[in-house]
Amino acid sequence: MICSYRYFEETEVPKDELIISRTDLNGNITYANEVFANISGYKVEELLGKPHSIVRHPDMPKSIFKELWETIEQGKMWKGYVKNLRKDGGYYWVYAEVSGVYKDDELIEYKSIRTPVSKEEKRLYQDRYDALRQKEEKVCRVVADISVDNYEKLKKLAKEESIEEREILNYILNDSLL
Repeated sequence: MICSYRYFEETEVPKDELIISRTDLNGNITYANEVFANISGYKVEELLGKPHSIVRHPDMPKSIFKELWETIEQGKMWKGYVKNLRKDGGYYWVYAEVSGVYKDDELIEYKSIRTPVSKEEKRLYQDRYDALRQKEEKVCRVVADISVDNYEKLKKLAKEESIEEREILNYILNDSLL
């Protein structure tokens, strides 16, 4: 839960830019270009050593990343559309190509090159991913208005229970209903 418009604020990837990163075999970032840092809202130094999932948006179905890992672990290139989370809570869409980097026929790391996505593709994939998450994970995206007082109570409860703010309503509903 974010009591802000930022969650709905999209950062456009410039048409003439490439987002480039490399990770170790566990998915931890070993290289991030300035474009990646700028678009994601992080500094390069903040990204290095972090899991690439630091930019995973909660709208993304888990099955997409399962497919990605299965594909690249087979030595193939994965291609697909990804909605990423910015440091400030906003988001950005990219078309990603992820593949292995080899030295002397040995896999040593993964590289990812990301490019902009058209508005039509964003709408199409947001709808597809919403449907996938509903089918596979039994979750759906909900936007609701609540009073600031109740929002502050939810934030406080999330902190007390050591769970993410966006999970607090599930926690309350699972615990108190049915």
